[in-house]
Amino acid sequence: MNRKKLWVVAVIGVLAALFFYFDLGKYLTLASLKSNRDVLVGFHVRHQFAMIAIFIIVYIAQTALSLPGAGILSLASGAIFGVVMGTLYVNIGATVGATLAFLVARYLFRDVIQNKFGSRLEKINRELETRGFNYLLFLRLVPLFPFFLINLGAGLTKIPLRTFFIGTMLGIIPGSFVFYNAGASLATITTMSEVASPRVLGSFALLGLFALVPVFYQKFKRKPGGA
Repeated sequence: MNRKKLWVVAVIGVLAALFFYFDLGKYLTLASLKSNRDVLVGFHVRHQFAMIAIFIIVYIAQTALSLPGAGILSLASGAIFGVVMGTLYVNIGATVGATLAFLVARYLFRDVIQNKFGSRLEKINRELETRGFNYLLFLRLVPLFPFFLINLGAGLTKIPLRTFFIGTMLGIIPGSFVFYNAGASLATITTMSEVASPRVLGSFALLGLFALVPVFYQKFKRKPGGA
């Protein structure tokens, strides 16, 4: 690994270490959000632009560094900005942050992975180059796959940057909307598990499967006897 890449690793490591050293995670809890909601809303009323900018920057940093707290930040967006604008601000922060994590992983490790396992990954790379949008949309919609792992894992493949950006921007809307909507009714929430019920998660999984319909259709067409 060259010196530039080592510097990138060092900066990321320092930023992540500072987060845990100063225990900033204590502010990203449901209890903290509920107790500070009035203060945050008041700050937003007095300093609207500053609040929006700070929120988006924090969300970008949290996502780019793969830190905990995305769920609480999404709840906060609904509680502070409302469902519609909260959706917009979180989408910007999450998409930009995920894209930064994707680019960093690609810059640091993709060449190593592709050089070492290129022959084994050739079929996967071809599939992602042609149908990466459908696969990414599936991964974003189905809540079984950790958000940060998708960012980092995708960066190690040859999925195009534009595909990753658009797939992330669209794919996170349904799942995140549940948090924005819940944040608008923050007082009724006692635990994070109440935000997404099994029925809602099942609906997202079904929606994710629909994203793969074009993939299944193309594979069926290529089979002997396919339409």
